[in-house]
Amino acid sequence: MRLGVLDVGSNTIHLLVVDAHPGARPLPAHSHKVQLRLAQLLDERGAVSAEGIERLVSVIGEAVQAAEDKGCEDLLPFATSAVREATNADEVLARVKAETGLELPVLSGDDEARLTFLAVRRWFGWSAGKLLVLDIGGGSLEIAYGIDEEPDAAVSLPLGAGRLTSAWLPGDPPDPADVKALRRHVRASIARTVGEFSRFGAPDHVVATSKTFKQLARIAGAAREADGLYVQRDLTRKSLGEWVPRLAAMTTAERAALPGVSDGRAAQLLAGALVAEAAMDLFGVDELEICPWALREGVILRRLDHLP
Repeated sequence: MRLGVLDVGSNTIHLLVVDAHPGARPLPAHSHKVQLRLAQLLDERGAVSAEGIERLVSVIGEAVQAAEDKGCEDLLPFATSAVREATNADEVLARVKAETGLELPVLSGDDEARLTFLAVRRWFGWSAGKLLVLDIGGGSLEIAYGIDEEPDAAVSLPLGAGRLTSAWLPGDPPDPADVKALRRHVRASIARTVGEFSRFGAPDHVVATSKTFKQLARIAGAAREADGLYVQRDLTRKSLGEWVPRLAAMTTAERAALPGVSDGRAAQLLAGALVAEAAMDLFGVDELEICPWALREGVILRRLDHLP
């Protein structure tokens, strides 16, 4: 069957269309992305602005039409932290329903972590043993750990690369004092969660998902996206530590010129790098592997699990 998953994220609204059935690997058939940067369309009250709602409804309407055009039998929509934490979330969801006909569920942070963990487990299989999974989104950082398909521990922290850039790094290039303050904030936030995971013992394999980690791995020397899904891509704490001060000294335009870094995400790459470095350091991770599957694939796999 042909399924569509519509991810209304803090940075991007992404429709992924796949051909899938139970027991088989979902095969991508179509991808439609719009960089809306919803997290940056909040007003001083934390509400999605009137302009933001209009743009959001328009983009979702286009995505719903694209899913129909591509022959999707079912559309699996969800929203993440930007909508979840907006003070006018109910108004936003009501407008989406009234103008597009789409009921847009909002995932909790724990749901994001658990579904991403499921996707990573299915990608690597049981032989990967105990997994520690890290995912840096635009609005939040998800961390999950476990040996089964359901993690033993899962948390979501408000440490997304887009959120932190807007709140902590206004300069271009950023002020060194701002970078230092953000580094301290990130490390203190992650350190509070480490004990929740360390009681389960050391993981057998550490995995990262998300565009932020993919771009950090690429600038550190990992294979290009064009080289395919099945090329192993790794990121070491040593190489990341070498890149953080370099990224901090660059302007957004200079970061955008780096290999694999998109114009739309260049501004928030430094904040993402600070979160990635802190997580690897505080969890004692010297090297991790990049997984091509993440939250969207987890949503698809869970849907397939419930088909008769």
